[in-house]
Amino acid sequence: MNWFERRIRRYEHRRWSTDDNRRVQPFDWGLEYIGGDPDEPDPAAYVRQYAAWAIENSREWFATTPADDYRLDADNVLTFTSSLHSLWPENDTVHAQLFPGRSKDAAVLVLPNWNAKWHGQDGLCLWLQRLGITALKLSMPYHNRRMAKGHERADQLVGPNIGLTLQANRQAVQDSRRCLRWLEQRGFTKLGILGTSIGSSVGYITLVHDDALRAGGFFHVSTYFADVVSQGMTTNHVWEGLRQHVSVDELREFWAPISPMPYVERGMGAGKNAFMVYGKYDPTFLPPLTAQMLEALRRHGASPKTVELHCGHYSLELAPFSYVAGYRMLTFLRSSLV
Repeated sequence: MNWFERRIRRYEHRRWSTDDNRRVQPFDWGLEYIGGDPDEPDPAAYVRQYAAWAIENSREWFATTPADDYRLDADNVLTFTSSLHSLWPENDTVHAQLFPGRSKDAAVLVLPNWNAKWHGQDGLCLWLQRLGITALKLSMPYHNRRMAKGHERADQLVGPNIGLTLQANRQAVQDSRRCLRWLEQRGFTKLGILGTSIGSSVGYITLVHDDALRAGGFFHVSTYFADVVSQGMTTNHVWEGLRQHVSVDELREFWAPISPMPYVERGMGAGKNAFMVYGKYDPTFLPPLTAQMLEALRRHGASPKTVELHCGHYSLELAPFSYVAGYRMLTFLRSSLV
């Protein structure tokens, strides 16, 4: 390990350790969130069967209709009702911030990282706006304005509750698609999607399930939801709540419907215009997982453009990495949409 890699890894660890509100949550099968009975005698078998059905019928599982209550206020905040209903009413009103661009037909849906604040990624949206591209930034389920009362983090989106995590990520894809339908209603015909970290996972799944999307840009790349949770630095508290109850192989199977890899292996990424940026020293989306994902994409007919930077997960936001990543990503989106 050279001095530069050590410096990046120290920064990653320091950023991770400054978040002191991570708590190990109790394990739960959460069958009630996926149509099951909490008293099911064999919950693992139920989830396994449910996950297999969801992958086989993913177009139905992620399908949604346009909302009938879209509202854009004077501050360019879009709200509408989510197509999936949770136990927390505040989560079921979707919020998204609009950054209008000059183009009358090009727009990008922006999906932030896990536990992003409301104003997180505003800078990226403003860059898109300056290029003339309209940006619509989604507040992910259980985040900021949608956060469940009494919670400090979006633990429902990534947590040791198997069924709730499935439901929340399915909701994220459906919310994304409702945002796309609103953009279409506004006259936008050249649509892209841009995701960071978990937003990358949700964004890729949305890309391969929504025919209206012309291009997808992704910061950080990985394979299975379970691989990131069990191996990543930023999710070790989540894995701590899971590891006594399920193996990595089991979890990979249970959470396969909310993972990019199964759709790659079904060839759903072939023909999609994608650009992926990732860090060589990422301790969250580990480089071997990124390599597996890229190899699988190419093996199954996809040809994504890629850039590897000498940074990690958090450090992608630092100069010069952020400038290089931003410039390359925005150049890709402009060439794909404008």
